[in-house]
Amino acid sequence: MPLTVRPINPRRDDFVAEAAGIDIAAGVSRETAVQIETAMDRYAVLVIPGQDITDDQQYAFSQHFGPMETATGDLPRLEERRLSMDINDISNLDRDGAVLARDDRRRLFGLGNMLWHTDSSFKPTPAKYSLLSARVIPEEGGNTEFADMRAAWDELDPKLQAECMGLVAEHSQLYSRGSLGFVDFTDDERLKWAPVPQRLVRRHPGSGRLCLYLASHAGAIQGWPVPEARMFLKDLTEHATQREFVYSHRWRPYDLVMWDNRAVMHRARRYDHTKHRDMHRTTVADSAPTLAQPL
Repeated sequence: MPLTVRPINPRRDDFVAEAAGIDIAAGVSRETAVQIETAMDRYAVLVIPGQDITDDQQYAFSQHFGPMETATGDLPRLEERRLSMDINDISNLDRDGAVLARDDRRRLFGLGNMLWHTDSSFKPTPAKYSLLSARVIPEEGGNTEFADMRAAWDELDPKLQAECMGLVAEHSQLYSRGSLGFVDFTDDERLKWAPVPQRLVRRHPGSGRLCLYLASHAGAIQGWPVPEARMFLKDLTEHATQREFVYSHRWRPYDLVMWDNRAVMHRARRYDHTKHRDMHRTTVADSAPTLAQPL
C-alpha cells in the first residue's frame, strides 16, 4: 500500500497531517522514509495511526531520519530506569509498572512536560524529530498540543522580527522546572543541565522558512537583564501559542506522532494522574548546535 498523506488540522492546511500506508512493525524502505521527511518539511507534525510496535521497531524506524539521542533528559539513574537509554519514558509509571505517587520526585519533574517546550533545547545539539508512541492511554485527558513556530514567526510584527534576529537565548531544565517551583536539584544535575545557547530565530533547512525557537527551558537572553529577557520570552510564547497556531491531538491507542522540534513547540495536557499513561519516545538529534547552523 503506498504512502498517503492528508492534512487534518481544520485551522491550517500546511500544519499537521495524517499518514496512511505505513507498517512500522514490518519495516519501512528508504524511499518511504524520504517521502515521510518531505511530508515533515511541509506539515511539521505527522500522525501515523495504528502502529502496535515494540521499542526496537520504533527505534529502527527513527534511525531513518538521523543520529539518535539517548534518554539523558530525565531523572532516573540507569539502574532505576524502566526502559532502555534509547527510549524516553514519557509515562507516570515506576520500574515495576506501578503508577507514581503524587509527590514522587520523578512525577513532579515530569510535570514540566505540560509547559510549552521544544525537546532537548537544553542540550548543546538539540533534537530534530521526536517520535511518540501511545502504548497505554487514559480514557480522557492527556492530549498533546502543538504550536506552529513558522506561522508564529510569519505573523510577528516586523519590528519584533527585527529585534529577535540575532538574539541568543540560554536554555536549561533548571529554568523550566524552576518556573514550577521544582528546585530540588542535586549538584550533579545542576552541572548536567547548565544553560546552553540557542538561536531565538532559526531557518528550517528543509522548508527554508524562518521559525521562532522558543521553549520553557529558555530563561535568559545573552546581553539582556534577566527580568527583561524573561518578560520578552513570555510575550513571544503568548504570541506563538495563540489558538490559530495550535493543534490539539487526542491520542488513540497505538498512535505514533512525529514532530519537528525545529519548527514546533508542544505541551502535554492534564489527565487523571492515578490512571496508567505509558508513552515511549525516540528522539532524532539535530545536525549541529543552532549557532553552527546558517540563519
